[in-house]
Amino acid sequence: MKASRRAVPDDARPGTVVAVRSTVVALATAFISATGLLALLAGRVARRVVAPAGRAPDTTILDVDTAAQTITLSRSADTVLPGRYGLFTTGTQSYVKLGTVLTTRAESVTRKLLTQIDEADRLTSAAAFSGWYFSEPGELHLPFENVSVSTALGSCPAWVFPADAPTDIWAIHIHGRGTTRSETLRGVPAFHGAGIASMLASYRNDGDAPRSRGGASALGATEWRDVDRAIGHARRSGARRIILVGWSMGGAIALQLAVNSAHRDLIVGLVLDSPVVDWRQVLTHHAGLMGIPNPLARAALDALAQRWASPLTGAADPIPWDRLDLLRRADELVAPTLILHSDADDFVPVGASRALRDLRPDLIDLEEFEEARHTKLWNYDEERWTSRVRDWLTAQGLSGAGASDS
Repeated sequence: MKASRRAVPDDARPGTVVAVRSTVVALATAFISATGLLALLAGRVARRVVAPAGRAPDTTILDVDTAAQTITLSRSADTVLPGRYGLFTTGTQSYVKLGTVLTTRAESVTRKLLTQIDEADRLTSAAAFSGWYFSEPGELHLPFENVSVSTALGSCPAWVFPADAPTDIWAIHIHGRGTTRSETLRGVPAFHGAGIASMLASYRNDGDAPRSRGGASALGATEWRDVDRAIGHARRSGARRIILVGWSMGGAIALQLAVNSAHRDLIVGLVLDSPVVDWRQVLTHHAGLMGIPNPLARAALDALAQRWASPLTGAADPIPWDRLDLLRRADELVAPTLILHSDADDFVPVGASRALRDLRPDLIDLEEFEEARHTKLWNYDEERWTSRVRDWLTAQGLSGAGASDS
């Protein structure tokens, strides 16, 4: 006689059967609920990744001395470092420039103001410390023009700084996420001094360029197409050699252009400041800083890659993580590249830049700073940043006819 294969034995009492079935139903319900909760939480985490990034206050104005033209801020790893920086504020001034550190205390740091603040000015205490420094193109005291780049979404504005002498070498400067082309102004003088024309591009959802459907960031997966149109504009204006200059996510966009651009034949070099080389590494790092468990972080990344999850994540299209991972695609790179990154960058850690250099030592030079914070290498040591870029351009034969010796 064959043994019964039923889960409940023949002699089980009705109460036992009911109890077993109730337990199974309860476990199934709990599993479904837990799965649903995980999906919901993963969606919330994922939405934060692609949501339009604002400028959040990260320091406090403790005092402004209008007589001495100094400002005292709450102390942080950023505000205490030497160099020239910017400060986004609210009140009668929206942005001020900061200079030398004068005094430091356990809880505060006092810096020289490089923007005049009068007694009548009023600033709120919440502020955002920035590496911008220059906020408008006129502050460079170089000739420039406003141009419009036609893209699939509409016209994207750009600034063009022509070289002093005719040149076919153009640098396309690409800003990071949650900021604008003003971020890249500080890089222009180094290229202008090398006799190279500069174009500072905008791209979808950055506040200057048109908004995409939903307004979500694609982390470079679609934004590169707008910058590719900027390269096309430069080509029609006489550019025959293109250098891509990317900051943070702008570095990720530059790397996408290096492997995807319709104008790859013109791209002769990349200069990347604090670039995102592999988004999964960066986002996993941030999840750890925020105390998000690894399973939830992985679920969020997986959700962002799925079209069905778009209502949960807010992403207009799936994020192609493998395509955005230049460690996987390192063999596709063909243009010489200079990476400037800091070992103190806790926003986009330097590890992926080191790994990319190790994978392609034939193409990639890595200039590693110490202490400087994310995309604030120029601010921390402008002379070193500028001389390293200029020396690299010279070594690559990319200085224009009007290059200066300074």
